[in-house]
This record gives sequence, C-alpha cells and structure tokens, in this order.
Amino acid sequence: MAEQLTIDIAPEISMITLNNPGKRNALSYAMMREITEAFAEVGKTNTLAVVLAAAGPVFSAGHNLGEMVGLTYPQARTVFDACIEMIETMQSIPQPVIGRIHATAAAGGCQLAASCDLVVAAESATFSMPGIKRGLFCHTPLVAVSRAIGAKKALEMALTGDSITAAEAERLGLINYCVPDAELDEAVASLAHRIIDDGSPFARALGKKTFYAQIGLTQPSAYDLAGEIVALNATLPDAQEGFKSFIEKRSPEFKMLPNG
Repeated sequence: MAEQLTIDIAPEISMITLNNPGKRNALSYAMMREITEAFAEVGKTNTLAVVLAAAGPVFSAGHNLGEMVGLTYPQARTVFDACIEMIETMQSIPQPVIGRIHATAAAGGCQLAASCDLVVAAESATFSMPGIKRGLFCHTPLVAVSRAIGAKKALEMALTGDSITAAEAERLGLINYCVPDAELDEAVASLAHRIIDDGSPFARALGKKTFYAQIGLTQPSAYDLAGEIVALNATLPDAQEGFKSFIEKRSPEFKMLPNG
C-alpha cells in the first residue's frame, strides 16, 4: 500500500501522483521505493500511457537531506541505488510516461522530471540541480539532465546550482512544452491523447524500449540494434495490419496491447 503516492490505474491514461506535500515531496528512501513499485505495477497493465504528477506547492525538492545525516558509504549507496532503480524502472515500462510539472523540480526532483519520456510544465515551474550549495554535487541528476540538454548548459546548472524557468527548459529541450499554469492539465491530456488515440500500442512500447537501448550506443551499434528491431517489428501482426490497411485504403485495426 502506497503511503506517499496516489495511484490511479485506468484503461487509457493512468496517473501516479507524489503525495507528501508536507515534506515538499522529498525523495526519501521510502518514497523512491513506492515510486518504483508503482511504475512496476502500472507497467504490467495494458494502460496506454502514464502521467507522473505531484500534489502540493512543489513537484519535488529532491532527496530528503534529513536522511543523509550520519550515513555510512554503504547506507548512502543504498539510497542512491534506490534512486537509480526508480529511474530505470520508469523508463523500462512499455507505456510512455508524461511528466506533469507544476512547480519546483530540484535536484533528484529535476532528475525525475528529466527522466520522464515527455514533459509538460507550467510557466511557473522551475528546474535546478542545487546540491552544490549543500556540498553534494548533483552527480546522478546530471546524468539525466545532460542527456536531455547537452553538456555545457547541464554542467553550468550543476556547478552553479541556479534554477532555470520552464520557458528556458523548453528552449533547451529539457521539457517538451511550457504552458500557462491554468492550461497545464489540458496540455497534458492533449499530449497523452495525441500519443494514444492513433497508432499501435505495442509498436509504441517496442519503440520506447529500443530508444533507451540505443541512445547511448555508437551510431553503428545503434543502427545494428535498430535494424534488428525494425525488421522484427515489420513482421508482427500490427505492422502487417498497418501495411494491408494502407494498400486497402482503410483505417488500421490494431490489436496488440502494450505488453504484447
């Protein structure tokens, strides 16, 4: 039973909401374990998309620094390994994950936002990696942010600890859309439906898996992998239905679900 989250599983768009506003949705060890378990649970269903949101005035302030005092190295490693597992679980599920960022996303919270497959943020949202100001360089958040926006600006954010606005985050490619606060829910729903209302759910799932598998490879290795998967994809029922429907000038009827 999740104590710091709410989980709403639906046939089309499911939602996972961080729900510990009194602690600024800080990523305590317990919170990270709940997030990991929630994504694993939702990922096993045939819901078509997942929205990650948060309750309260802050999306997430990052790691719970109160838990960091007096840690031994093995204990610290357990905490940060839980964070890595959380991110990897979110990116491993077959459904696209859309981050709904309404306010501050700092340090590990910025990492969590940056690691969503797609992100929509309110104009009032901010993104930062301020750990350096507390003596803890944002090593792991920088992995996610640098893969989204490139080395120079990401390293600047981590070295200075400065925040960037949602508008700047959109310009840099950290998020997909910056929208007026009052339009955030509408924009998230619109993006989700643009994804799920057309196309094969299974092909999307396969595409997400292949994307994360190839993104860190050299170009020849990436093409080797993508070539193998696209050939496999072409032989599967949904692709064959798509080809036939094109020739027959009709709408395709896809039947494969996200989990095959």
